[in-house]
Amino acid sequence: MILYGYFRSSAAWRCRIAFNLKGLGYEFRPVHLRRREQRAPDYLALNPQGLVPTLVVGDLVLNQSLAIIEWLDETFPDVRLIPEDRALRAKVRAFALDISADIHPLQNVRVLNDLERCFGADQTVKDAWCGAWIRPGLEACEALARRQTHGGAFTFGDTPSLADICLIPQLASADRFHVDISDLTRLAEIRAACQALPAFAEAVPGRQPDAED
Repeated sequence: MILYGYFRSSAAWRCRIAFNLKGLGYEFRPVHLRRREQRAPDYLALNPQGLVPTLVVGDLVLNQSLAIIEWLDETFPDVRLIPEDRALRAKVRAFALDISADIHPLQNVRVLNDLERCFGADQTVKDAWCGAWIRPGLEACEALARRQTHGGAFTFGDTPSLADICLIPQLASADRFHVDISDLTRLAEIRAACQALPAFAEAVPGRQPDAED
């Protein structure tokens, strides 16, 4: 299995966590987003969107982190990341989409570059822009997490799921863009539980082979 990614990409980070939780090895191939390597013809032939991650397994080529993780979960089901229970499975997917579809796209490199190119946004403006979307989105995640009555350490139970895999990189993005989330205490508890696991600790951007300051 070959995973194309970038150390700072939240979407690639999700995939790293999933691989680690399942104890699966893969060959990593870096795609440097700041150098626009994602727009190189050979990479666009692989992933026409010009985004990361991309997973290649033989003739199978998958983009989109959630699709990749779902394929991993169905192909290597010993450690489940998406629950088998139908109702709980839907809740986990909804929580993951709240982050991956509604919060994350508004803070990615393409959007921030266009803010700078089209509107002259400096880092202060970019931070304010990101905060305007990250803060309300994570407030909703906090409310959803508090609704759960299972008593487990993670968002939807005693073991991490796709919901937690999406949450942890998003919380890191809040830190990166100086968004104050100190009052979101349930998310902080979930974050601590995840960070205590080697699968999450080893997936952080600073520990990747293409990491930069």
